[in-house]
Amino acid sequence: MSVCSPRLCAISLLASAVLAAGGVYAAPPHPQKTASGKTTTFRWVDDQGVVHYGDEIPPQYAGRDREIMNLQGVAVAHVDRQKSPDQIAAEARDRAALIKLKQHDTFLITTYTSVKDIEALRDARLEQLKVQRSAAQQYIESLRSRLGALQSRAVAYRPYSAVAGARSMPDDLAEDLVRTIDEMRTQTGALVSQEEEEGKLRSQFQADIERYRELHTLHSND
Repeated sequence: MSVCSPRLCAISLLASAVLAAGGVYAAPPHPQKTASGKTTTFRWVDDQGVVHYGDEIPPQYAGRDREIMNLQGVAVAHVDRQKSPDQIAAEARDRAALIKLKQHDTFLITTYTSVKDIEALRDARLEQLKVQRSAAQQYIESLRSRLGALQSRAVAYRPYSAVAGARSMPDDLAEDLVRTIDEMRTQTGALVSQEEEEGKLRSQFQADIERYRELHTLHSND
């Protein structure tokens, strides 16, 4: 029977399998007080899958999972491996998302008395967006009419006029054309955003309705 070094004792997985096949139980060594006075024994696994016991962990394995053994050779504590900054950040995001979900669940349960309440609020918000969209469409139509009038005036001047010797376009007319075109682009973009907002609003309210039903089902089963 081989004797482990005073500081490290490696047990190969292959050797354990052979011992087990022969009906012999290979127990981890009982911690013994070393020359340094230490009685704590750690258990860890190296890159080759070999299980080690010792009163100190080599630096290259210090960041890995490990177990702390008592005087009877029984694991009494588990130390998780060190986490990377990305893992820590991901766990923080998960915790924040869970907190946000719980807060929203509380909001749903304490704010609404039924699904009809959620639907009523949804319909009111959608009606507001509909009114805003209608006003935006009317404004865009007025800009389009204004642009048409300005373009009709602009054809009498260079560079749009085909008449020889036509005068250059007045500065104020050119500025009105530019401002009107820019405003039409801005308002058209805003209208598209309103339509996207309406889609998101419908999806959010639908998700709230489904979650509200789930919460009430869970509470009714408690």
